[in-house]
Amino acid sequence: MDFTHKTLNREIPIPLYYQLKEILLEEIKQARAGAAFPTELELCKQFDISRPTVRQAINELVIEGYLTRMKGKGTFIAGPKIKQDFLIVLKSFIEEMKEKGLTPSTEVLEFAEAECDEKVAHALQIPDGAKVAKLTRLRFADETPIVLVVTFLPLDKLPGILSQDFTNNSLYEIIRTDYGYTIDRATRILEARAASEEATLLQIKPGEPVQFIQTIAYLDTGAPIEYSLAEYRGDKSEFTFELTKQRQ
Repeated sequence: MDFTHKTLNREIPIPLYYQLKEILLEEIKQARAGAAFPTELELCKQFDISRPTVRQAINELVIEGYLTRMKGKGTFIAGPKIKQDFLIVLKSFIEEMKEKGLTPSTEVLEFAEAECDEKVAHALQIPDGAKVAKLTRLRFADETPIVLVVTFLPLDKLPGILSQDFTNNSLYEIIRTDYGYTIDRATRILEARAASEEATLLQIKPGEPVQFIQTIAYLDTGAPIEYSLAEYRGDKSEFTFELTKQRQ
């Protein structure tokens, strides 16, 4: 990376760390994914600033997914994020990855009958303790783990669902073709939170940022058919929202 003609302006009210962050981001966007990033000391010397200032800029770039740290090796340029629009369009993970030219794959970690707790019962509008199918999947794009998702399905509406293979098949497609249901809409809640212990399956450390998304999908009858809890890697995913002005 060439910072020869890059300088910080100490005469303006913009914090030095933020100026540095913007300079680094400009270089990162032109760099190759996986390339080594300059050390804190190198940047301190280059810009004649303190190490805490450099560290703050780098930490924010790591949190935002532009850089990644590898213990004992250093800091590297992160790969590009997958732009996902499933918050505004109702489609399956398989569909969305294929549309983006990526190869989706799934590892089924658990698929069994379970008794639902109060939260799941409320989401699916079934009695507390009713039988549900619990499906836990680790989902990949081009062999990179992207999302860990736990899905609950009402067995009274989907008899025999436990015999299905979701390693290669889409849940929404099975619901449509095998059961004749039409999924009409879904509600999704997005939160930023620290990764759970289970999220280490995404090849990140507990406590690293993830996008946590709760989904309830509804049939055209208005009945809920799916309740999912998903943890998306913060360094690999970004989500698109489209807003329109409300008519008076």
